[in-house]
Amino acid sequence: MKRLGIVALGVFALGLASAQSNVIKIATQSPLSGGQAALGEQIKLGAQLAVEEAQARFQKLGFRLELAPYDDQANPDTGVANANRIINDPDILGVVGHLNSGVAIPSSEVYARVNLVMVSPANTNPRVTDRGLSNVNRICGRDDVQGPAGAEFAVKDLKAKRIFVIHDKTAYGQGLAENFRKRALALGAEIPNSAFVGTEEKSNFATLITQIQAFRPDLIYFGGIYDQVGPFAKQLRERGIRVPILGGDGLDASEYERLAGADAAKDTYFTTVAGPISQFPKAAKFAQDFRAKFGKNAEGFGVYAYDAANVIISAIETAIKQSGGKKPSRQLVAQRVRLVKLSGLTGEIEFNSKGDIKVADYFVIHLDTGKYAEQKLLKKVSIAAPR
Repeated sequence: MKRLGIVALGVFALGLASAQSNVIKIATQSPLSGGQAALGEQIKLGAQLAVEEAQARFQKLGFRLELAPYDDQANPDTGVANANRIINDPDILGVVGHLNSGVAIPSSEVYARVNLVMVSPANTNPRVTDRGLSNVNRICGRDDVQGPAGAEFAVKDLKAKRIFVIHDKTAYGQGLAENFRKRALALGAEIPNSAFVGTEEKSNFATLITQIQAFRPDLIYFGGIYDQVGPFAKQLRERGIRVPILGGDGLDASEYERLAGADAAKDTYFTTVAGPISQFPKAAKFAQDFRAKFGKNAEGFGVYAYDAANVIISAIETAIKQSGGKKPSRQLVAQRVRLVKLSGLTGEIEFNSKGDIKVADYFVIHLDTGKYAEQKLLKKVSIAAPR
């Protein structure tokens, strides 16, 4: 009994010390290893830059602001395991993440247990916000808008009639492909069940390419990520199939060009909820600072992660003032995030009652030379979030 009393006293003391800690952390969750690390690293580094810029302000408020990066490996189980570690660190008051909707959805339910706020720079599946969780927000668009936008472009601009649709069987890729197909069919495109295929293959696409050859499409749509679509494009071109490839923002990375090769990446189009840095005049200094600090170029999700982190930072600062200078609760921070109105690098950020950004931008990009650095913006549309 005496030993149990000592242990209980120790736990109480630890809890008291944590409650009195002057450290405030913002976590990131994204793939930092594996095939999707290029996009995941952009999320981590964009958030890191925002945190470092805010550290002096927090020091004046009596707090030390830190970044706590986690590698979710683009894997739902890993993301959930990380989420459980995150909620057990009382200094973490917000999460920037994730990259993959299939990881974000179960992880955000863990955060919801303790009212820990999440602001996503990249998750596009409608279920991310449609579940109505008060702690979940995103500053990017949705697949039920991005998919149809891609279909409009495919049928009306590219004049595609026969379209072969592929997806990667994830919440992101399949959701995007299904929304694309639904709108493309309504516009008169031909996409029979035999030309709507899900695959987890990442290295040998011979069987799939044979199916495509038999269908003879005008266009191939692939709802997936660059680490899968890049090798597919390379093998497709090696088999002599030169029809355009269209995808979503999973192709918005220079790694797509590296994996496919510039020649195979020619005539790739993609829609993205994260526009090119060049489209954001206020992001010029961010891009310079990013390059100087990390030795690499900022890409779309880097600047969106920077804005997502600043949404959380702004909410925490307001919550500190509202708490009389004390460390605020997670619940208060989550409430303040939902009320944020911020002029970010990517535009005006304000959330609706579900946590969607009220108006999101969608971009259509063409890799006409196959080189990511030479991409051409074909179209930009701003669309209000579905109710």
